[in-house]
Amino acid sequence: MHSSWVPRGNYIESNRDDCTVSLIYAVHLKKSGYVFFEYQYVDNNIFFEFFIQNDQCQEMDTTADKWVKLTDNGEWGSHSVMLKSGTNILYWRTTGILMGSKAVKPVLVKNITIEGVAYTSECFPCKPGTFSNKPGSFICQVCPRNTYSEKGAKECIKCEEESQFSEEGSSECMERPPCTTKDYFQIHTPCDEEGKTQIMYKWIEPKICREDVTDAIRLPPSGEKKDCPPCNPGFYNNGSSSCHPCPPGTFSDGTKECRPCPAGMEPALGFEYKWWNVLPGNMKTSCFNVGNSKCDGMNGWEVAGDHIQSGAGGSDNDYLILNLHIPGFKPPTSMTGAMGSELGRITFVFETLCSADCVLYFMVDINRKSTNVVESWGGTKEKQAYTHIIFKNATFTFTWAFQRTNQGQDNRRFINDMVKIYSITATNAVDGVASSCRACALGSEQSGSSCVPCPPGHYIEKETNQCKECPPDTYLSIHQVYGKEACIPCGPGSRSTQDHSVCYSDCFFHHEKENQSLHYDFSNLSSVGSLMNGPSFTSKGTKYFHFFNISLCGHEGKKMALCTNNITDFTVKEMVAGSDDYTNLVGAYVCQSTIIPSESKGFRAALSSQSIILADTFLGVTVETTLQNINIKEDMFPLPPSQIPDVHFFYKSSTTTTSCVNGRSTAVKMRCNPTKPGAGVISVPSKCPAGTCDGCTFYFLWESAEACPLCTEHDFHEIEGACKRGFQETLYVWNEPKWCIKGISLPEKKLSTCETVDFWLKVGAGVGAFTAVLLVALTCYFWKKNRKLEYKYSKLVMTTNSKECELPAADSCAIMEGEDNEEEVVYSNKQSLLGKLKSLATKEKEDHFESVQLKSSRSPNI
Repeated sequence: MHSSWVPRGNYIESNRDDCTVSLIYAVHLKKSGYVFFEYQYVDNNIFFEFFIQNDQCQEMDTTADKWVKLTDNGEWGSHSVMLKSGTNILYWRTTGILMGSKAVKPVLVKNITIEGVAYTSECFPCKPGTFSNKPGSFICQVCPRNTYSEKGAKECIKCEEESQFSEEGSSECMERPPCTTKDYFQIHTPCDEEGKTQIMYKWIEPKICREDVTDAIRLPPSGEKKDCPPCNPGFYNNGSSSCHPCPPGTFSDGTKECRPCPAGMEPALGFEYKWWNVLPGNMKTSCFNVGNSKCDGMNGWEVAGDHIQSGAGGSDNDYLILNLHIPGFKPPTSMTGAMGSELGRITFVFETLCSADCVLYFMVDINRKSTNVVESWGGTKEKQAYTHIIFKNATFTFTWAFQRTNQGQDNRRFINDMVKIYSITATNAVDGVASSCRACALGSEQSGSSCVPCPPGHYIEKETNQCKECPPDTYLSIHQVYGKEACIPCGPGSRSTQDHSVCYSDCFFHHEKENQSLHYDFSNLSSVGSLMNGPSFTSKGTKYFHFFNISLCGHEGKKMALCTNNITDFTVKEMVAGSDDYTNLVGAYVCQSTIIPSESKGFRAALSSQSIILADTFLGVTVETTLQNINIKEDMFPLPPSQIPDVHFFYKSSTTTTSCVNGRSTAVKMRCNPTKPGAGVISVPSKCPAGTCDGCTFYFLWESAEACPLCTEHDFHEIEGACKRGFQETLYVWNEPKWCIKGISLPEKKLSTCETVDFWLKVGAGVGAFTAVLLVALTCYFWKKNRKLEYKYSKLVMTTNSKECELPAADSCAIMEGEDNEEEVVYSNKQSLLGKLKSLATKEKEDHFESVQLKSSRSPNI
């Protein structure tokens, strides 16, 4: 598809994709002058620049601020720049940034005027559909409706009234088609005195169809009466044909008369529009088209009983506008809103029925300064509700704008495409009415029943209707203040502010693990941490980064992370010093911006756009991986290198979107890593390189030494030195690897007295030596004695077994203890020393004499 600027009659339209397209015009001036043009620039997903170069392609200093400011929907802005004499090359450049499949809204430019041109080389004939009836005219005029002209016309020619028609600026007339159901619409008349409304049918103006041809339909008959719907809540019917708001201090459900609230109760002010017989007094409707004025003065929306729907308009690309004006929001009398807390909310139920690329825009204007698109829905959408929360007491104008197609065309092919809004509810509106009453706090004096405001963080006690402060570490519900149940406990590891408006973390966390207390101090990480993630590329190759700012703890509930859109070259400092309504700056616990590097599109500096809030409410801090439906899966990040548990911070966003019906949520995993000191490193899951896999829940891993627990006595051990000269030294060293930070310090080395071991070593050595000598002496003595006995025993055995069988003359064979024989005997069978000792022990227990009976070889007579 070719991207370019496209002429659209009386304006020119930029590209709708993410290409960079320039509209260039060169002019040579004899003297200095200026260029002036009008434009519409409503979508910050497209960057719009206007700058001037000389004939050397050098940018002129007159366009130091080349970024064009955004305009409100439907409004034309103006821009002018001084021109120097000589050659001036004018550039209107647009760059779309598409992060999804949705097309951007183009930039529209018209009425380009250049002052300072001394002469022109030639005059140009008027283009078809325009004319000039005076010579030397500065501009050609557009032919009115039902007329046409050719090139260079001096006047416009009328079409045949009965059979032909034409739009403004037409070059020819067209045949009127047969009328169809797309050429009329129905409305409801206001209720009459009988409580009836009539259904009326009208042709869409201007009428271009014919009823007098074949297959043409005629306008259905009007006047059918139906019962009027009841009054809206907070209004009553006093017998007339219209509904009136209930007087102050009273309430009504719309079907009954207004009644005063009982004692101890006050009206719940607001607006609840659910019956649509007439347009409420604080609402108005209109029609707008950037290219023509044929729908000016038309009603953009029509009431239809139980809903209000988009009207016919003049063409398919009209903007059908519905406005609701509310002068301010304030909390109930008994509830004093804390700074930054919710003051009110607006909720509407709607559906869209489309066959083309229709879009419904919901926009908000604060203090009549600028209208900004809050949310949009494209195509057919089922019946659903959307809620926008109000945090500031200011004048608000809420706008619903419906466009059947954004293509530049004037036909009526999509007349049946429409949006229906069934109900619109605004709470705590300053000039609201009441459909019910709610409990309020009574003054200490019982003389009257007037309600008194409770101080911030106080609820109304049911028994006494007196104000009572919420318990510690609870915050007061923004939806009710009646009963102690209005005080909601803070999440784990968090505490409440002094006014009990929100919960926050003080950056300190405590956890018990295996009879060991782990204390964490994240205060050094409380300043904003940043992550630049990417790069990523659009379908057309534009490089961009996701930039995240994380305020881990904030400052007692104050969100410190800031993200900005700098397409107008404003600095953050300038935006903070300016209006609180400046929408280019968002503050949160976690926010995201899209960064376009300067080299990607030839910009002078990197651009930041599409800033969104990912988390504005703190939920809690815990070592668990799940909190309030936010779950960190085990395989999302690498396993920790130690047994120190990770600490998880959980947040959510109160703003809902069409894709995130429950709002966005964020989980930050804090991991102890001694190798990454200071601010450490922030990363996202490898499976979700954009930080999220579904666009609604974001995950971050923050590794730092500052995420380690505080050191305790379990994180070091002692080493005892040798006892020298009666003194012993004890040293203390950290366990390695060290998985802690700060906390307690290492104790100083300890010096203690001790007894020397030299004397006892000497005593032990002497006793050992004496024992050894004694054992050796005893062994030798008993061994020698045993040898003598063995000798005598062996001699007797040998004598008995001799061939001569003779025995030496002896009176006795006994061997007396103490006998000594010096003869040496050699024998082969020896016992071991251990065996000898055993034999000796046995012999000691027996008699001292051993008898051996020998078989004599002599005759018995001897």
